[in-house]
Amino acid sequence: MAVSNWTMPHPSTFILLGIPGLEAAHVWISIPFCSVYILSLLGNGLLLAVIKSEPSLHEPMYLFLSMLALADLVISTTTLPKTLCIFWFRDRAIHTNACLAQIYLIHSISTMESGFMLAMAFDRYVAICNPLRHSAVLTSRAIAKIGLGVVMRGAVLLGPHPFLLKQLPYCRTNVISHTYCEFMALVNLACADTTVMSAYSLAVAFLTGGSDFILILLSYILILRAVFRLPSKEVRRKSLSTCSSHVCVLLFFYTPAIFSFLSHRFGHVAPHVHILIANMYQLFPPMMNPIIYGVRTPGIWQRALHILGIKPA
Repeated sequence: MAVSNWTMPHPSTFILLGIPGLEAAHVWISIPFCSVYILSLLGNGLLLAVIKSEPSLHEPMYLFLSMLALADLVISTTTLPKTLCIFWFRDRAIHTNACLAQIYLIHSISTMESGFMLAMAFDRYVAICNPLRHSAVLTSRAIAKIGLGVVMRGAVLLGPHPFLLKQLPYCRTNVISHTYCEFMALVNLACADTTVMSAYSLAVAFLTGGSDFILILLSYILILRAVFRLPSKEVRRKSLSTCSSHVCVLLFFYTPAIFSFLSHRFGHVAPHVHILIANMYQLFPPMMNPIIYGVRTPGIWQRALHILGIKPA
């Protein structure tokens, strides 16, 4: 019924195909997808409970981490339930407003996650390069302002996206070769000049995620310079170990994000490969973040075991 509406310039629904070329394997692909989603919900929920209940973790790094965990819960829940409906029930139709809301949440929350990563890098920079001023710089008020600024940046800069997309005529088709709605996927379906819209999206991406990535690299260059000036190898090792968890989280977040972004705009990658990478970007960082910090932070690990009623060995 929805497919027949594709000749209308403003369809009431879009059709999500899932992973083209791998339709026969959708049920099998859903198993790791569902497993990772459940682990993400449990891991981030437990992480938030641990940070809230443990006063010793009410430090800037872990407060920013709790913001990141909350964002991870939202972004994975935005995409995965509908993806699983496609895989399990072949429920491919999505209302236009729901599609636009999904696009807004995916891109705005991803922008917020990038901002929280930058805030965590700033915390590590101050803690290592200027430790005596750490508590004075990153006060509770400053942390709240940074968190609010990150949220407002993502909400405001990505706000025009759904309204711009809603005005476009989609007279070619309403079929989206993806597991979820994506900004560039809809732009490519439009039968109108989208040069300005694409340029705006590209500019926002570089002003947010791009600039965040550059500032994070700069902060770690300064951190490494400060660490290697320390006289003791043991002190250098301890200083670097405080950054290792954050570096792992950065790699899991930015690697698939950059690949997905560049392949969609500039590359020629097989559709199923691009879609799988895009889903990895939505799936694995939310699952891995609590695991990385849980394993590498004794305070989080011990408190998590206490909440679960497990006595440490």
